[in-house]
Parts: sequence; C-alpha cells; structure tokens
Amino acid sequence: METHGPLGTIWVSLGLISFYLALVWINLVVLPLIITALFMLPGTHLLDKKPKQPTA
Repeated sequence: METHGPLGTIWVSLGLISFYLALVWINLVVLPLIITALFMLPGTHLLDKKPKQPTA
C-alpha cells in the first residue's frame, strides 16, 4: 500500500475544508438570492394584475 505521508494528509484536508466552505457559502449566500428572485418576480407580476382598491 502506498502512503503519501503527513504532507498529503494536510493537502487533502485543506482541499476538503475549502470544498465544504464553498458548499456552505453557496447554501447560505448564493441560493437565497436565486430563490428570492424566483419568488419575487412572479409575485410582483401577480400583484400588478390584481385589481386596485378604490380610493375615497
């Protein structure tokens, strides 16, 4: 069995840490921006079609 020593272990751990940090960043920052846009655009379109209330 081939081993890569402690430097290989550190290298792999840094790669995994950066991967999971990017995953958390996508889920907490990027995804809410996209989902908000997906709900806001149809919502404003529907609110524009809603009949206006008469003003007194």
